[in-house]
Amino acid sequence: VPDDFKYLAVVETMLNIRAVSSAKAAGLWQFMEGTAKDYGLEVTSEVDQRYDIELSTRAACKYFKKAYEDFGDWSTVAAAYNAGKNRLNNDLEKQQGENFFDLWLPEETMRYVFRILAIKQIMTHPKTYGFILKEEDFSPSIQESIIEINTPINWVELAQKYGLTYAQLRASNVWIRDLTLTNRMNKTYRVNIPNKADFKYDCARIKVHDSNWIK
Repeated sequence: VPDDFKYLAVVETMLNIRAVSSAKAAGLWQFMEGTAKDYGLEVTSEVDQRYDIELSTRAACKYFKKAYEDFGDWSTVAAAYNAGKNRLNNDLEKQQGENFFDLWLPEETMRYVFRILAIKQIMTHPKTYGFILKEEDFSPSIQESIIEINTPINWVELAQKYGLTYAQLRASNVWIRDLTLTNRMNKTYRVNIPNKADFKYDCARIKVHDSNWIK
C-alpha cells in the first residue's frame, strides 16, 4: 500500500483512535461493524478491535489492496473508501470513466482525495503553512511494553498487578470495552502495558487562566 495512505487516516479521524461517526463507524480508520468483521476484526460488547491501532490498520490495508485489485488505480481506491466500492463501480460503468478523476461524484467524495493531498502537503511542509511547533506543543510520550493473554481476565486486577488503574490500562488499549474478558475460545490478545512512571502531570505546562478554578 502506498505510504501516502497514512494521510487518509488523518482525513478520516485526525488520528483520533476514539472517533465514532454519526453512522457508528469507529476507530482510526472508521470501520463500520459489518466491514470490520469482514476484514477479520472482532467487534463484541467486550472487545472492539476497530479501536486497536495495529489490527485496524492491517484491516484497512487489506481493504485497500483488495480495492486496488478491483480498480487498478490508487486514487480510485481512496475515493472508494469514502463512497464505497459498489458506488464507485457503478459510477465508473455508468459514466464510462477509467478512474476517480473522470467521474462526477457527490461533493464529499470529490473533495476527499484532494483533502488527502492537501493534508500531505501541510504535514510534510508545516512551516510553509504557518505551523511552527515548539517542544511544549507536544504531549509527553508514554512508554509501553506488550504482553499476551489467552485466558479469561479481569482488567482491573491486571491493571493493579502493574501498579496501574483500569483507566490507565484502557487508555492504552482502547479496544477493551468492559471490565472483564470472558475469552471462552482462549484467543490470544496483545495488551499494551504503559509505564506507570510516565503518568505524571507537568504543571509547568498547564496554563490556568482563571485562578478561581483551582480553589
